[in-house]
Amino acid sequence: MFGTIQSYFRLRYGRDKAYYRMLKTIFGLRPNNIELYKLALIHRSASLFLDDGAPINNERLEFLGDAVIESIVSDFLFIEFPEADEGFLSRLRSRIVRRSSLNRLAIEIGLDRYVIAQGGNGFAQKHLYGDTLEAMMGAVYLDKGYDFSNRLFINGILRKYVDLDDMSEQETDFKSRLIEWSQKNRKRLQFDSAPSASYTAKSPHFRTTVLVDGRPSGDGEGDSKKESEQRACQEAIRRLERLGESVLSEAAGGSDGE
Repeated sequence: MFGTIQSYFRLRYGRDKAYYRMLKTIFGLRPNNIELYKLALIHRSASLFLDDGAPINNERLEFLGDAVIESIVSDFLFIEFPEADEGFLSRLRSRIVRRSSLNRLAIEIGLDRYVIAQGGNGFAQKHLYGDTLEAMMGAVYLDKGYDFSNRLFINGILRKYVDLDDMSEQETDFKSRLIEWSQKNRKRLQFDSAPSASYTAKSPHFRTTVLVDGRPSGDGEGDSKKESEQRACQEAIRRLERLGESVLSEAAGGSDGE
C-alpha cells in the first residue's frame, strides 16, 4: 500500500516525475531505481564527465541490453516456431534485433522523444534510438530481473510492433531472395518449369529447374508451379551456400547491424 502511494506522489510531484511518467507510458512499469533509466537515456554523444574524466553515458547499459534482447528474442522464436530449423531461427532473430529494426521499434513506442544526445552524423547517430532501446532493456534487466524483462519485451513490444507472419513469410520466399542475390551479383537466373510426368487435371504436379548463368543449380517439385519454383530456389540456395555464396545473409541486408 505504502509503495503504491509513494509511486503516485513520485509520478505526480517528484523531482523525476517526467521520467516516471515516461516509463509508465512507454513500458508500463514502476521503477525501483530511477537512476538506471535516466542513465539509459544519455547517449555517448552527450556524455557527462566525472572529476576523474570518466564518462557518464548509456554505453555499458547498451552492451548489456543487447545481450538481454537477443536472449529474449531467441527464447520467443524457439517457442513460436517449434518446427523451424536453426538457420531459419537465426535469420529471423537477426532481422528483429539488427540496429535498423530496433531503431524503428524505439521510434514506434515513442522512446525517441526522450533520448539525450548531441547533434551529428554517422552510423552511431543514425541508430541512437535503437541503442537507447537496448540501454533501456539493460536498465530493466538490472532493476527488475530477466523474467520481468522477458514479459515486457515480448508482450509490450514484440507482439505489438513486430509482424512475425510477414517476417517469417519473407524468410521462406526463396525465389525473391535468389532473384535479389542474382541481381546484386549480376548473375543470370532462369526458371525452367513444366508439368511433371505424374501431372493430371485432377492432381496437378510441376517440376522446376533453376539455372544460374546457364548451369542447373536446383530442382524442385510441387502441386503448383509456384511451389515447385520455391523448392527449386531453396535447393539452389543450399548449393550456393555450400559453395561459399552468402545468398541468405546478402538478401537479408547482411548481419552487420544494418
